[in-house]
Amino acid sequence: MSRYDLLAPLLACPACGGPLDVVGAGAACRGCGLQFPVIGGLAWLFVEPQAALADWRGRLRLLEQHLEREAALHRAGLSLAGLHPLTRLRLEAQAGALEAHSRLVQALLEPLGLTGREERHEVHLALGTRLPLSQGLTNYYANLHRDWAWGDQENAASLAEVLAVLAPGGAPSRLLVLGAGGGRLAYDLHQSLPLEVTLALDFNPLLATVGQRVSAGEKLDLFEFPIAPRSLAEHGLRRTLAAPAPSRPGLEFVLGDALAAPFADGTFDAVLTPWFVDIVPDDLPALMARINRLIAPGGRWVFFGSLAWADRPPERCYSLEELLALAPAAGFEAGPPRETPLPYMRSPASRHARIEAVVSFAARKVAEVERPAPPVRPDWLERTDLPVPALPAFREQSLSTRVYAFIMAMIDGKRSIRDMARLMEEQRLMTSADAEPAIQGFLARMHEDAQRRANF
Repeated sequence: MSRYDLLAPLLACPACGGPLDVVGAGAACRGCGLQFPVIGGLAWLFVEPQAALADWRGRLRLLEQHLEREAALHRAGLSLAGLHPLTRLRLEAQAGALEAHSRLVQALLEPLGLTGREERHEVHLALGTRLPLSQGLTNYYANLHRDWAWGDQENAASLAEVLAVLAPGGAPSRLLVLGAGGGRLAYDLHQSLPLEVTLALDFNPLLATVGQRVSAGEKLDLFEFPIAPRSLAEHGLRRTLAAPAPSRPGLEFVLGDALAAPFADGTFDAVLTPWFVDIVPDDLPALMARINRLIAPGGRWVFFGSLAWADRPPERCYSLEELLALAPAAGFEAGPPRETPLPYMRSPASRHARIEAVVSFAARKVAEVERPAPPVRPDWLERTDLPVPALPAFREQSLSTRVYAFIMAMIDGKRSIRDMARLMEEQRLMTSADAEPAIQGFLARMHEDAQRRANF
């Protein structure tokens, strides 16, 4: 029996909302015919599953190349004269840890089908990806170690807060965790409550793969690279990730986009959003309406986390008071919020840690609301056979790109900045007097960026 045999009654097509039929090792929408694969035991329930797979393959390739470059950077440091023996020991150990970590991640995500593919790092950087660019494979990677390797202090504290706001309404039967990450909170709730089914949804295949396999009782080795290591030996630690015990039946992990959640309306008695609403790009009123449609009448939305809004205009950075005031328009009656100081990301191997004033509350669904309209994309983006319009923004970017390419093409190891400025004037792009400091500043930024080590 496949995963879809168990999940199919709860699922709906994320593209059209139609019911899904189990087909071999995947599913197909009865309405629009879209097919969804199972890869590495995980259901890929994205609106465009093949595009999502291509995106994550690209992100995996970027991560592999990043780890290769980091290991090479550490090994290059070994050639410097006058290194202290302890410095040499640290560089050698961390280079080995980075290389071993790359092999472990590649093995873990081998089902993505990257083996033998030769995408170039520069191509992925240039073209980007369709999923949120701020989300790489290792965003929230440290959470995997928090969930399954550091001990239970943070996990137990989080569980206690969620149970406290759930208690007045009794235990739900069907729970959805949106943005479940590595899945420890979903696992702990499933083990603690008489839940019939707990679905943990995330769009990151590394987090979901680890969560699925570890919660089922498997032990996995991955490396932790602490922000502020306590000792030389803790710069790269191989840790074993393991659950306290295999989860009981009913806990399932699926891959998908929470803003196009692949579930039928009214499927869940409770939807939990842990550290979630201030991360996703959807505006809060629209997001609350999406959550509403997933919940059965009388069911609950459980909020848990902070309100640290990022990458959005000021009017969309809501206070707790605003959130609670907006809840009735989204069909919710919010209970009293709790605000509790909790430890956050306290690795035993790092000097870096935080205390967060974490907010939690349960809001009961008291009314249905209109489903938010999905974002509408122009026809030329939907249909690859239509001409792409020469929009002003495209023309401006095209000119900027040509200037960028022209400057980079002038770098041949022989020309000086002054020589390049003269060529800029010959091409009637800028006077040489203006071009010289401009090129100097441009190349200074390029040089500084090259010295920074990317955070994947």
